[in-house]
Amino acid sequence: MELKRVVVTGLGVISPIGNDVATTWENAKNGVSGAGPITHFDASKFKTQFACEVKNFDGNEHFDRKKLRQLDLYAQYAIVAARQAVADAGIDAENAVDKNRVGVIVAAGIGGLHTFEEEAGYYALNHENGPKYNPFFIPKMIADIASGHISMEYGFHGPNFGTVSACASSNNAIIDAFNLIRLGKADAILAGGAEAAIYPAGVGGFNSMHALSTRNDSPETASRPFSKSRDGFVMGEGSAVLVLEELEHAKARGAKIYAEVAGGGLSADAYHLTATHPEGLGAILAMRNALDDAGMKPEDIDYINVHGTSTPVGDISEVKAIVEVFGDQAHKLNISSTKSMTGHLLGATGALEAVFSVKAVEEDIVPPTINHDPEDQDENIDYSLNFTFDRAQKRPVRAALSNSFGFGGHNATVIVKKYEDK
Repeated sequence: MELKRVVVTGLGVISPIGNDVATTWENAKNGVSGAGPITHFDASKFKTQFACEVKNFDGNEHFDRKKLRQLDLYAQYAIVAARQAVADAGIDAENAVDKNRVGVIVAAGIGGLHTFEEEAGYYALNHENGPKYNPFFIPKMIADIASGHISMEYGFHGPNFGTVSACASSNNAIIDAFNLIRLGKADAILAGGAEAAIYPAGVGGFNSMHALSTRNDSPETASRPFSKSRDGFVMGEGSAVLVLEELEHAKARGAKIYAEVAGGGLSADAYHLTATHPEGLGAILAMRNALDDAGMKPEDIDYINVHGTSTPVGDISEVKAIVEVFGDQAHKLNISSTKSMTGHLLGATGALEAVFSVKAVEEDIVPPTINHDPEDQDENIDYSLNFTFDRAQKRPVRAALSNSFGFGGHNATVIVKKYEDK
């Protein structure tokens, strides 16, 4: 069977550097850091006391009191980002789409961690009248529930689930949506991710693994991918949702088309619980699989939005993988880690970086990797590559590749390209 073409027709974002797509993208282009002291809880006794939190978000402005009782913060972010994407795509109007053929796949690497922390603690188990739990405990916590809430809000009856593959989760969601649409199983799918894990269990858990930066004296410069002094990632939170749509369906509606989804690649490191393969073997396979799926060659890619978390091992292995896959083309690419600005949104990070990749393709602008000091060089990294340090770069971006890698060795790569009516 002939596979259908899939395009992006709507975008929505709640992020540490903006609560809509326009603000987030403008701040990304300008190298604005979203990091600062943690406000969600008292982190004064934690090794890491800062994060990239969402700012100026009040659930009371988006949900009534009854609804708010049902929603963990991660789901609130997801629903608001989905509302933006739906409105942007124009599929919220009556009779605009067949709602039986519109799906929702919104990922989370962790899900309702705050709800779990609040409800499953000592008090619940030791209440004077026996164990006591909120009846919303389970449906607030589970990692698939954001997709359910979004489908119920709009009456979308198409494919509906959440993907969980740690930090690769929302790239998995995008790839699943892409495949379902091109196989003719849906006309459009809201695909993305959401996360809100900046709470004691999240920060303390990652601290115990020595995964987070502890640069408490300078939070805004702590996420420094590809710099020798990098000491771990900065936790972020938020949500990004993209509307993926079958091309002819989008054209029939007169929808705006941002970019075309060209392909997706998946792989496993099969190596370690938390560390990437030191030679980037899984990353190599995911990128090659994505290129093969898209029917593209390395020289067709102009920009890579790297996983680039600012961890000592991960950054090196990803650079090795890029050089192995792209060969001479690696030196003609722009590479950047937008996590230097947004922090690491865990299960939502792939979706946010997919939005950045779409915008890069749309506007021919590559957002920067900030916080690099030319004196802070790692002898294991090839600085002849263009990491787009410090400033955005204007250049033709025919296609962008975005990597996401997760604990458990999960690797997912998405490619988007300029839409051409042919």
